[in-house]
Amino acid sequence: MFKQRKNKRFNYQPRFSKEDQTHADSEESPEKEFISRWKATREGKRKVKGVMPIRTLILALVLLLILMYVLEKKYM
Repeated sequence: MFKQRKNKRFNYQPRFSKEDQTHADSEESPEKEFISRWKATREGKRKVKGVMPIRTLILALVLLLILMYVLEKKYM
């Protein structure tokens, strides 16, 4: 109903890592492969916004109520 806050995403890389630096620098590391596959699937799942924003719907409702009031006063 209300616009939810999105989770923040950080690309944190520690300065001093406990793992071997040669393993982290290799292109075939399983972590990099997992991250690239995860980002590829994440790109495909974009949320589509609703057809009409809530402000437009409220404005249309108010205009409709004003129109009903004016027509009622004119024909009564």
